Amino acid sequence: MKRFILVLLAVLFAQNAHSLVKVRDITNVEGIRDNQLIGYGLVVGLNGTGDKSGSSFTIQSLANMMERMGVSVSKDSMKVKNVAAVMVTARLMPFARTGSRMDVIVSSVGDSKSLEGGTLLMTPLSASNGTVYAVAQGAISVGGMNVSSSGAGAVKNHPTVGTIPNGAIIEQEVQFEMDRKNIVLNFKENNLANLVKARNAINTAAGTAVADISSPSTITITVPEAQKANYFAFMDKVLNTEIEPADLARVIIDERTGTIVMGADVRINTVAVSHGGLTITIKSTVETEQEKKTEQTAIGVKEENAQLMIIPEALSISDLVKALNSVGVTPRDMISILQAIKAAGALHGELQVI
Repeated sequence: MKRFILVLLAVLFAQNAHSLVKVRDITNVEGIRDNQLIGYGLVVGLNGTGDKSGSSFTIQSLANMMERMGVSVSKDSMKVKNVAAVMVTARLMPFARTGSRMDVIVSSVGDSKSLEGGTLLMTPLSASNGTVYAVAQGAISVGGMNVSSSGAGAVKNHPTVGTIPNGAIIEQEVQFEMDRKNIVLNFKENNLANLVKARNAINTAAGTAVADISSPSTITITVPEAQKANYFAFMDKVLNTEIEPADLARVIIDERTGTIVMGADVRINTVAVSHGGLTITIKSTVETEQEKKTEQTAIGVKEENAQLMIIPEALSISDLVKALNSVGVTPRDMISILQAIKAAGALHGELQVI
């Protein structure tokens, strides 16, 4: 119930606050993007929490590495309880230069119990095209534990996944060139009202009509001739332009936790709401008398007193909450009522159940 009240308070405060957001927070600049990197490697130095002997790919990887280092070993004689096979993932940020560093995430792919205390050996990180862009290596920070003794154990957090802060060095840059004639902004959500507001605000900030809506989710900005020499400064000015975003008429429901979030623009038509519950209790008892068993069944029916109330048209979200709270509904009741109002065609807004 506390979670429900906090969510509603946040909605009510948001309804009264007309905050401005920067264009950079609701758009992506076409051509400026992250790149996902992945690699397969080995973690060594584990305290008996590595992969078991049945993990054949770990044994094969360790044997291959030892062969490359000039050490000939038999796979049948290798024990890998201090070694774990892992997948290493990272995000290559735009404009990252050769020699700069980035964080990596290390995840076990075998049956290792924990990566705590381990060290990742040199692991190439490549993109989907197979090109290696970075190399990762270093001590792993897990932030968890997995200890056991005599059949008892304790696990904290998730010890089979860890991070290496600044654990990868960029070896190759992503080659791309910015079109200095235009800036294309792709909006994260399709809301035409926000595109119109952003276009008008950018044109006002630039002092001339440089922005145009090229699609329902895209604005194309023509860079003025005088600004081409200061292309990135002009881009920063565009991205820092502020608008008052249009609210989406949307209701989000999480039935697992009973959380409800409603947008300020959600409206309903006049509707009558009645909500009550029916509880049926069945109790069976067995009585024994002179070696004869008799089963008796008692059935109890309890129906809650339901109130029928009228919710007027064009009600604001705060008034809707007050009206439903006056009936004494719980978060679970509120979910059922909202779904029923939507099914009746009286709720004007998108209803999403997650």
